[in-house]
Amino acid sequence: MRQVTMLGVALALGFAIVTGPAPVSAQGQMPAGVHAMKSASGANVLADAKMMTLYTFAKDMTGVSNCYDNCAKNWPPLMAAADAKPMGDWTIVTRKDGGRQWAYKGLPLYTWIKDAKPGDSTGDGMGQGAWKVAVP
Repeated sequence: MRQVTMLGVALALGFAIVTGPAPVSAQGQMPAGVHAMKSASGANVLADAKMMTLYTFAKDMTGVSNCYDNCAKNWPPLMAAADAKPMGDWTIVTRKDGGRQWAYKGLPLYTWIKDAKPGDSTGDGMGQGAWKVAVP
């Protein structure tokens, strides 16, 4: 019976890997829930806990977010927990509302509300090229 159960688990895991975005190897530590994966287009990108593609914004500066109000409604920031600590290339930006946002190599990270499923990267190039997928 144990062999049958283990086979079922192995098949289920194999099916999940085949049908969803494929995680890729990334060097160094990442915040909890953040992953490196292949997007639907095949590019290596960073993704949040829901495997939704993360983006950077050209109007941000190192360590500073410039996406608020309607911008943040369309491009939700990747928020950091109150007890989160910077690690390696991962830092924390304090937003003007006091919230804490993850940044990779100094650039704040966001998701895009029009990405419908894990692996989508429809926000890449939006805003006349200001939005780019975040790459590991």
